[in-house]
Amino acid sequence: MTTATARHILVDTEAQCLELKEKIENGEDFADLARKFSSCPSKAQGGDLGQFGPGMMVKEFDEVVFNARVNSLQGPVKTQFGYHLLEVTSRS
Repeated sequence: MTTATARHILVDTEAQCLELKEKIENGEDFADLARKFSSCPSKAQGGDLGQFGPGMMVKEFDEVVFNARVNSLQGPVKTQFGYHLLEVTSRS
């Protein structure tokens, strides 16, 4: 079975998600921004979600995690929880 590791930042609005994406693209640290802005408990680990398999996350999240290039910034991804910026850190 394929597994992945990823990290994310969860916020309430698409506008905030796009603002954070721009900050990361301009060199700010993903983990620091996750700790400061994410509403997910994973913010304590810099947004790190650990390892998981297909179907363990919501559908919209899974689609990106199991198809996007590893180490590329993705988002905004809208789910029932809000807007995510995410980065797949590994997949095997």
